[in-house]
Amino acid sequence: MNPSVRAHVLAEWRGLPEKRILQNRWAEPADLLPKLMQRLGLRERLHETEVLEAWSRIVGDFIAAHSSPVALREGILYVRVLQPALHYELEQVSKIEILRKLKQRFGGKVIRDVRFRVG
Repeated sequence: MNPSVRAHVLAEWRGLPEKRILQNRWAEPADLLPKLMQRLGLRERLHETEVLEAWSRIVGDFIAAHSSPVALREGILYVRVLQPALHYELEQVSKIEILRKLKQRFGGKVIRDVRFRVG
């Protein structure tokens, strides 16, 4: 007699509630990892790390030496700039080009805007 059938018959005979037997409890890690990251709120943190690492390649060495991305929150990248003159340059002249490069590399859903702050 099949063990699951035997257990079912005994449970029915005893009047116990039926236990459901899961057919396939195993899943591939590649299927589970995105769902787990989403539940833990880590997906945005992963994008943030990728953006921080790619910052110098996107903006160039000079700007990267005088600025640093601080955080990525709800699609907005916050960047700290050391000098007010560079802040003006980035905000008024280079922002559109930097944002275009960021969107091209990471997508419009990951980065919607860039905000520069002196400090």
